[in-house]
Amino acid sequence: MNISKQTIIKELKSWGFFVILLGGLYITGVLPEVSALLQRGLLMTGLMNASSTEEYVGKTDYNWKLETFETSEIVDFSSFKGKKVFLNVWASWCPPCIAEMPSIEKLYQHFQDDDNVVFVMLNVDEDKEKADKFLKRKGFSFPNYRRKTSTPSVFQSNSIPSTYVINEKGEVIFKHQGLANYYSESFINMLTIQ
Repeated sequence: MNISKQTIIKELKSWGFFVILLGGLYITGVLPEVSALLQRGLLMTGLMNASSTEEYVGKTDYNWKLETFETSEIVDFSSFKGKKVFLNVWASWCPPCIAEMPSIEKLYQHFQDDDNVVFVMLNVDEDKEKADKFLKRKGFSFPNYRRKTSTPSVFQSNSIPSTYVINEKGEVIFKHQGLANYYSESFINMLTIQ
């Protein structure tokens, strides 16, 4: 197999463009946003809709504390007992987390006035200020929290985003790791039906 020097140079130039482009996106901090945009397009196809099938995962442990982003108020997770809880673990540097947030925002808007459904968006960024700036820039209005005490084992995961639904009895009835579209009729019904 004899490859000419011109062919090699041509290949290096074409790959060089992509390497420089990706490097530029990475250095400027835009790469997660671009990745999220592409993944959001995938969500729009409907292929990534969250399952609405309830499956018992385990009993929740209400013995942990959270801190609100807005006021730094300490919230005892037990204050959510008797309500349906939508819990999503996310980070501002995570493209799948960013991609699914618009669907979560729509879901939150749908249930915003329903006192029986609580949203807990649990941020795991090391830099709270960076996450706060991200949220303000994007204009998301769902409630955001940080861990104040260690996360109960039923909510621990090796990947983000991770999403859980806890029913009124304190049972974790839904767990999903990875990207999903949560603003669907079937998922809304799961949060609505008692």
